[in-house]
Amino acid sequence: MALPAAFSSGDLVFTVRRREPELVAPAKPTPHELKLLSDIDDQDGFRFQMPGIHFYGHKTSMRGKDPAQVIKNALAQALVFYYPLAGRLREGAGRKLMVDCNGEGVMFVEADADISLHQFGDPLHPPFPYFDELLYNVPGSEGLLNCPLLTFQVTRLKCGGFIFAHSVNHTVSDGPGMFQFLNAVAEIAGGACAPSVAPVWRRELLSARDPPRVTCTHREYEQLPNNNDPIWTQESIVHHSFFFGPKKLEAIRQLFSPYNNGEHTTRFEALTAFLWRCRTKALQLESSEEVRFTCVSNIRGKSNPPLLPPGYYGNAFVYPAAVTTAGKLCENPLGYALELVKKAKAEATAEYIQSVADLMVIKGRPGLTMRGTWSASDISRVRFRDVDFGWGKAVYAGPPTTGAGDFQGVSYYVGYQNGKGEECIVVPCSLPLNAMKRFIQEVDQLLG
Repeated sequence: MALPAAFSSGDLVFTVRRREPELVAPAKPTPHELKLLSDIDDQDGFRFQMPGIHFYGHKTSMRGKDPAQVIKNALAQALVFYYPLAGRLREGAGRKLMVDCNGEGVMFVEADADISLHQFGDPLHPPFPYFDELLYNVPGSEGLLNCPLLTFQVTRLKCGGFIFAHSVNHTVSDGPGMFQFLNAVAEIAGGACAPSVAPVWRRELLSARDPPRVTCTHREYEQLPNNNDPIWTQESIVHHSFFFGPKKLEAIRQLFSPYNNGEHTTRFEALTAFLWRCRTKALQLESSEEVRFTCVSNIRGKSNPPLLPPGYYGNAFVYPAAVTTAGKLCENPLGYALELVKKAKAEATAEYIQSVADLMVIKGRPGLTMRGTWSASDISRVRFRDVDFGWGKAVYAGPPTTGAGDFQGVSYYVGYQNGKGEECIVVPCSLPLNAMKRFIQEVDQLLG
């Protein structure tokens, strides 16, 4: 048994006792081969560990069953089908990444905490300041290359519930891909012999053309002289989660109804235009300061015939950018922000992602433009809460905080169910303290 780790913040005090970390390898022999990642996978902006967390309550029918053992056993069996995830990342010429499918396994930690689920609060929402206790950073395993591609920790709670925390090397999978894998583990935990959706590697489908040719405009990858956003250099960065139930979401939709011009406006478009404008106003930038919104867009199913087959679990996202100035965004009517968001969203096509793959090869795999950028990623429909290892749906399932790797300007739209059983959205955000106060005021003022 490893040494206990204590967490204390305000009224929340608890101790986590972890067992020694172990590697979980595929339950059966798997092919030993080298698999190239796609040119979307290995871009600079994906070279980090992507975390997630699931909270599960007690279930009487599962009394006597250990969630750590159930998940660990199912994990070993799922890795037979997803064997590249049990390998290690290597880097070749031109910073090209590939997976050495050597079957070494994924990192797994079993733990116990002297706390009950209800003590974490209701509703559960990010950020979770105690996340580091629930996903141990195993020394020597946190790197990009030659390290486990996934890390898991199952922490049993004294109420009979448990917390399932994980991280994945983002270069090998995106959110929908990770959901597909976790759901495969859950299906096997429930008695299935194989996943209902067969995993598909086929990373060559998103590799650069020969010769590569950039056919679209990609302002999300503009290399600025100074790419560091000065707002993140301030000391007092704070986190706040905005809650949007059905009534608030409808009120936001109504704010944009005069600007629809007969077109349908989705929940995502309205909420994103609303938040981008409020956030930019709160930052009190110079009128001429360039600001951009990048629309995190999944291209699965967006072409006919489909570019990617069902079961593809690699990165299939693009980040089309809308660029304007702070003055134009804040001084124009709300419809201006909506128009920019819709235009960026519409750019997410099969041709667009192919153009990104070509750009990566031509430009040497650049990172995203961070200065003046806010990104929104709607994961509310990815259904992480539906991952059921036998204890029912998760009370909360999603990211533990804002940001993605070194980029803090990302907000996730996370689905949750309120006490009335209504489907709602929680949006965690980070900003300097005074800007956050103004951001909250802007949101409240517009919503009355």
